[in-house]
Amino acid sequence: MSPRQAQPSDTAASRDTPARDLPHRDVRGGVKGIPEATVARLPVYLRALHGLKERGVMTVSSEELASAAGVNSAKLRKDLSHLGSYGTRGVGYEVEYLVYQISRELGLTQDWVVAIIGVGNLGRALAGYGGFASRGFRVAGLLDADASTVGQRISGLTVEHIDQLETIIKDHGVSIAVIATPASAAQPVCDRVVAAGVTSVLNFAPVVLTVPEGVDVRKVDLSIELQILAFHEQRKAGGPHEEYVEVHQ
Repeated sequence: MSPRQAQPSDTAASRDTPARDLPHRDVRGGVKGIPEATVARLPVYLRALHGLKERGVMTVSSEELASAAGVNSAKLRKDLSHLGSYGTRGVGYEVEYLVYQISRELGLTQDWVVAIIGVGNLGRALAGYGGFASRGFRVAGLLDADASTVGQRISGLTVEHIDQLETIIKDHGVSIAVIATPASAAQPVCDRVVAAGVTSVLNFAPVVLTVPEGVDVRKVDLSIELQILAFHEQRKAGGPHEEYVEVHQ
């Protein structure tokens, strides 16, 4: 089944307007019982759906969507069944409606305010990334401890001193803190954002953060991902070329 293309007269629904009514879901918590592995794949499906939508595709089969997302179709159908979305036999899934369903489940039908702490090279790149706003994430604060960085204008925002962290969180209603500091500063910064009421943290610092129950932390470590790729490259080349020799004293 080929994806159906949108016609010039078709009107796309807005990001927060569904094609039809859905049972109420708490956007903060989603539907209870959805496996974490499924939750982790929903953004992948959403990215694939946005790509289809941009190409004017209106309906898509589970096989086509699974291929675009890099998963098998049985897993995709099971994942989407947790949302109450089963598609239509012989037709597939309505792209616009499925975008809404997944966006609502992920809490993306409302805006989330983000503060980025640590405005080095990585922090600057994150501040300038245009994909956040289009997905419902509004960066409202940039903070750093370096006096030479404080006061700079980056992507329309002025870098504030880290001393203003609690004020920024309170004044802007920050929901998510992005930590891009050196490892030594990450835990103290995390403690402060949690004490200020933030319960979601995206951590780019190369350290494991300790947080109280009820606080969610997602860790992104690019060096670990590179090491995993190095492992696979080594295996493709025939494995380690040097044997480990244990030396006994």
